[in-house]
Amino acid sequence: MKIRSLLAVVVAAAVAITASLNAEEGKKKDPLEGVLCPVSGKQVKAEAAVDYKGAKVYMCCPGCPTAFAKDTAKFATKANAQLVSTGQAEQAKCPISGGATKEGTEVQVAGTEIAFCCNKCQGKVAKAEGDDQLNLVFSDVAFAKGFKVKAEKK
Repeated sequence: MKIRSLLAVVVAAAVAITASLNAEEGKKKDPLEGVLCPVSGKQVKAEAAVDYKGAKVYMCCPGCPTAFAKDTAKFATKANAQLVSTGQAEQAKCPISGGATKEGTEVQVAGTEIAFCCNKCQGKVAKAEGDDQLNLVFSDVAFAKGFKVKAEKK
């Protein structure tokens, strides 16, 4: 009798653990979690988005798209970085030279691993900090050299 009771407890615990694990797997992470508005620097919301370079740039509130539209050039570097961090754009070449990237030259820039054509380009970006580093990799010129916006799925 004790063995049956013990077995029932073990089976019940296994069922509870399995159900709990399945519930955790069912929860999907918000793809915009941690993505920051290029205008304010605050957490973005999916409903506050604007079309940009054939993709979407997400903002934190309804007011930021207006500010973005008034001076897109001012916010372009951070918007380009957001396109990459959200997976809407992918690296195709070195953002400094436009040449093919080489393995082992990667640097984290704004939370994204970026590869370079050579150690010289990699070193230039690795030494830079903050906005200087962002501008080297995600300015409009660098973005045009090194990244491609993915085709929108219809």
